[in-house]
Amino acid sequence: MNDRPSPALRTLIVDDEPLAVERMMTLCQSLDGVSVVGTATNGRTAGELVEALRPDLILLDIAMPEMNGMSLAHQIAAMAGKRPAIIFVTAFDAFAVEAFDLPAADYLLKPVAADRLARAVARVQAGRADAAPLMSASLPEQANAYAEDFWVPHKSELVRIAASDIDRVDAERDYMRLHVGARSFLFHQTIAALEARLDPARFIRLHRSTIVRRDRITGFGHDRAGAWHAVLVDGEQVRIGRTYQAAAKAMAGKLRT
Repeated sequence: MNDRPSPALRTLIVDDEPLAVERMMTLCQSLDGVSVVGTATNGRTAGELVEALRPDLILLDIAMPEMNGMSLAHQIAAMAGKRPAIIFVTAFDAFAVEAFDLPAADYLLKPVAADRLARAVARVQAGRADAAPLMSASLPEQANAYAEDFWVPHKSELVRIAASDIDRVDAERDYMRLHVGARSFLFHQTIAALEARLDPARFIRLHRSTIVRRDRITGFGHDRAGAWHAVLVDGEQVRIGRTYQAAAKAMAGKLRT
């Protein structure tokens, strides 16, 4: 059995703020298995360094001059051969959905805590050990796959929520509230876009502002005026919009409009 340690992750730091680069270098020095091989202050220069240095990992800011981090990430995703893993390090959470559609290894919000960076790097190291690609160009069949999880902002970081754990989704203006057990999280996306990412075998849209996980529905009912609603396992009732009654009818097998 080979007990030799894995080679250190050759790491490129990309950020247009010198102090941010310096801080990230300090954090990397405290991590085992990480070797910083270069730094860049914009996406264009970083792209040239990726070609020249072939790093294993990029710690990548998003808001930068000339070429931003997201554009660079898409460029890297289209590269032939082995591609570096990307951990986004940014002050903005608005790009999280696009980042994980690439996909990215992780998405960290500034200021980055040392333990949070360590967990993200450990994820990259584990994926490398398993020979699982963390950054790949999207294939047509992958682009059509339903999301298995979502990354949503919570306090100073982003948390991963499995799609199978979502009980219900309620629209709140430009945000979606994801209900997960007794907790809920706000997610910046339209309900139409979110519905397209959820597996219709698991979820059903009952109203223009509500999506429910199918196994949370225990029955259907209606009032004297003929308005239908779904009854959830916790006893809550969710109104069924007329537009969505056909889908509910197909699920129940006997719901009448």
